[in-house]
Amino acid sequence: MEQSELFGELKSLGMPVTYSHFTVTEKNPAPAPPFITFQFAYSSDMIADNQNYVDVGNYQVELYTTKKDLATEKKVQDKLKELGLPYSKLESWLDDEKMYQILYEIQLIGA
Repeated sequence: MEQSELFGELKSLGMPVTYSHFTVTEKNPAPAPPFITFQFAYSSDMIADNQNYVDVGNYQVELYTTKKDLATEKKVQDKLKELGLPYSKLESWLDDEKMYQILYEIQLIGA
C-alpha cells in the first residue's frame, strides 16, 4: 500500500483527513473534531547485501476527538484491520487543545 492509498482509505471513514496538519486560514478554518492526520515518521527498511532491500515506512495515524469516542476509535481500528495493517495504539489528552489524540503506529511495506 502506498501513502496515497492510505489517504483514500482513511477518507472513506467520513471525517476530515490530511497529511501532517490542516492549513488554517481566515477563509479555511480548522475542521471540527473528529478528524484524522497522518504522516511519515521514520523508515525501518530491510537491508541485505549492503542495500535497502525492502522499503518499510513507519507512519502515525492520529485521531483527534473532543471526548473519549470509542465508536470512532473502533471505525479507525476496523479500517486498519480491514487493510491488513497491524497497529500499536497510544492515547494522550492534549490540555491546550482540549482534545484526545489517539495515535496509531503502522507500517507500510514497499511504500
